[in-house]
Formats: sequence, structure tokens, C-alpha cells
Amino acid sequence: MTHRLAALTLAVLLAPPASWAQLAAPNRTGVAMGHLHYRVRDVEANARFWVALGGTPIKVGDTDAVKFPGVLVLLGEGESSGGSDGSVVNHVAFRVLSLAEIEAKGFTVQRLPRFPGVASVHTPEGERIELFDNTAENLSFQTDDGLVDPIAERHNRRLEVPIAAHHVHLYLPQGAELEAKAWYGRLFGATPGKRSNYQAVDLPGINLNFSENPGERAPTRGRMLDHIGFEVANLEAFCRRLAAGGVRFDEPYRRDALGIGRARLTDPWGTSIELTEGLSGL
Repeated sequence: MTHRLAALTLAVLLAPPASWAQLAAPNRTGVAMGHLHYRVRDVEANARFWVALGGTPIKVGDTDAVKFPGVLVLLGEGESSGGSDGSVVNHVAFRVLSLAEIEAKGFTVQRLPRFPGVASVHTPEGERIELFDNTAENLSFQTDDGLVDPIAERHNRRLEVPIAAHHVHLYLPQGAELEAKAWYGRLFGATPGKRSNYQAVDLPGINLNFSENPGERAPTRGRMLDHIGFEVANLEAFCRRLAAGGVRFDEPYRRDALGIGRARLTDPWGTSIELTEGLSGL
């Protein structure tokens, strides 16, 4: 345990500079991945975990955050109603250069024997984070139309940075995978396709995977992964278009004290989604 803590502390001290960890440029609809918002009891311990994994600590106002290529991880203090397991969003995944390098940092890496290059680590409060390294064989993404999408094509190339966001995996009721795929494509301009054997869509910075999974799934709001966030150019106009198309917002468009535009909605299966404009400049 002492060795593991020492290794994690060293990893924090050697964290890469913030300049390499940027959110992706938006797609033609103006949308890219923005953030993952976790509700945790111990913000400091969770921040150390994410920084040791390869992120860069920053502040978003008074909120602690850790910056990765393609996503910000926001850490809000509070009690959750449970982890992602049991929620509609079952887990999130990152790509890394090497699982062995993650182990060398002191993490307990749980590998999947039948899937080389795929493993999981757990946050201090038990949240599972899936990892893929460059040897994994189930990373590739193929578009439904068979054409090469220059943004989604990143999944078919080797990773060149130490770590990057890869996917958010939704567990859905029977028959809902194609409905979800169409919904995210229609609202956010996501590119439809398949990641390995999963129905999926791709946005700059993140792949969304959809699986049929039996059993009742709780909405994300109030869970440890409370919501996911998309960064949107011209957010106010974007929200007007969604509202004109019949989308109901849980929280309408506003600008916060930092000047960041915000709005919030829930997908038909219970995934809470915050739309922001202004996180890409942090």
C-alpha cells in the first residue's frame, strides 16, 4: 500500500502540462464532448486519482476539475444514490498507451483475460473506469454508411498521447439501442456506426455506445456520475432550435457567474445531459 501511494504521488507530480489536454473542436452541428460530472464524498482523494491517471488539475470556478484530451472531469462534493453500476450510464472508458504503465503508477489494474488490452481501475469511492491500450482489438469504429469520417477515424489509429477519453456506455431496455442511436444523431449531429459489436454514435472527443441490458436502470441524476456534458458552440441559438423541435429542458439556457452558458435536459432513457458553452477555453 505504501509503495502504491508513493507511486500515485509521483504520478501526480509528473502530470503533463494542461496545453496537451484540450476539448475537441465541435462537429458541423456545433457539438463536442465537454465533461463528466461526478458527485463524490472526498473531492481531494478523487482528484488525486484522476491526476495520477494522467489528467491535469484545474478549477472551474469553485469546482475542482481534471482535464484530459476530449473531456473535463468535474468533481462536486456530495452524497450519491449509487455508482454508475445500476444506472443507465454503466461506465466511461479512456484509452491509454499501455496498461503496464498504469500498473507502474501504482494502480490496481483488473484485466479482462478474454480481451487483451482491456482492463478496469476503480476510483477511491468504487466507480469503475474502463481502460483500453493500443493492443486492444475492440476499439475500432465503423460508420453506418461505410465512409471514412475524419473525426471518428481517430478510433482506428494508435493513440499518440498518454491518455484520452474514449466512450460512455449506456445500458438500455430491449430494442432501444437503435432509438438512442437515432436520437443522439438527430439532436447532436453524432455520426452513426458501430464500435466493435455495439451500436454507437461518435462525437468529437467521445464515442457513445448502446447495449441492450435487462433489468431496471436508474436515471443518472443523483448517481455518482450525475450527468454527462456536451460543449456547444452558439449554445443559446442551439437551445432555441432544440426547443422548437419539441425538446423539453430541465434547466433552460442561462449564463452563470463565470460567463459559461448552461442548459440541461434528459434523454428518453434517463441520462442527464448538461450543455455548456465556455468550458473549451479553460
